[in-house]
Amino acid sequence: MKAVRFHEYGDTSVLRYEECPIPKINPDEVLVQTKACALNHLDIFIRQGIPGMKIPLPHICGSDVSGIVVETGSLVRNVTVGARILAAPGIGCGTCQSCLDGKDNACRSYTMLGYMVDGGYAEYVKMPARNAILIPEGVDLKEAAAIPLVFLTVWNMLVTQAQLKPGETVLIHSAGSGVGSAGIQIAKLLGALVITTASTEKKLKKARDLGADETINYVREDFYARVKDITKRRGVDVVLEHVGSATFEKSLLSLAIGGRLVTCGATTGYKARVDLRYIFAKQLRIYGTYMGSMGELLEVLKFFPSGALKPVVDKEFPLKKAAQAQLYMTERRQFGKILLSM
Repeated sequence: MKAVRFHEYGDTSVLRYEECPIPKINPDEVLVQTKACALNHLDIFIRQGIPGMKIPLPHICGSDVSGIVVETGSLVRNVTVGARILAAPGIGCGTCQSCLDGKDNACRSYTMLGYMVDGGYAEYVKMPARNAILIPEGVDLKEAAAIPLVFLTVWNMLVTQAQLKPGETVLIHSAGSGVGSAGIQIAKLLGALVITTASTEKKLKKARDLGADETINYVREDFYARVKDITKRRGVDVVLEHVGSATFEKSLLSLAIGGRLVTCGATTGYKARVDLRYIFAKQLRIYGTYMGSMGELLEVLKFFPSGALKPVVDKEFPLKKAAQAQLYMTERRQFGKILLSM
């Protein structure tokens, strides 16, 4: 099969479009012919090398996969050959207390497709059968790859962690990102007033089309000052934070008394300045999210057949142009998800 792999860490020049063996499946696994794989910033971090993590080399990135089941192991009962599936990105052990409690993302051996195991930058990918989720009716096979990681993560952030309520106000950073575009939709589904940021007027218009109530061009305006203005100095109830160093301090300042900040990433850096006085004086709560459970993914998928939620795809690249696709992402040119198609 054809795949994009890297044999050493580095910039996009280490990505090789090459021939490699089709994966051999175990009795509890399925083999999927990949139709699309969505990019995530995790792909870039892995390719560059994550301090303290030994990724098996050569390695195939790609956590968000959609495709057709072409082979099933002898123990598999939940899907059959020919099924249209999307991959639940997270892989737990399936036997520990966290997994049995339905909190597989808290499993001590938790990993993801494309992280410690090979992922979807390939014509075929294998996965545990429990990770193969039937694509809801009415959802395009390729576009389904734009759903799992970001919608699962945001559902955990806004529903499970922050418990966002109707009528509350939420600040969502970077509307053009996968997390941002999913966050706008889920927050509106929950009945919240959405304030969001982006770097261009074109992206802000698309954010309003998704349902954002107030938009801020963070290149031209200080988002914290605008949030104070929009909320009449009250602040927001929830901040969906995934940017990191560049925004974290002002994200905390943007919260109302009793507000909640939930974070899932740090694309601009992981070190943040925090004034503890704001946390205890304003009775703030900070939550961390690492993906979400398999059950939460099944829950959020219920809203796609009706169109209440929809995958947002910006651009599609052929597999052999994975390097160009990653550069496109690092330049922050997209609104929504970037797909590799097979």
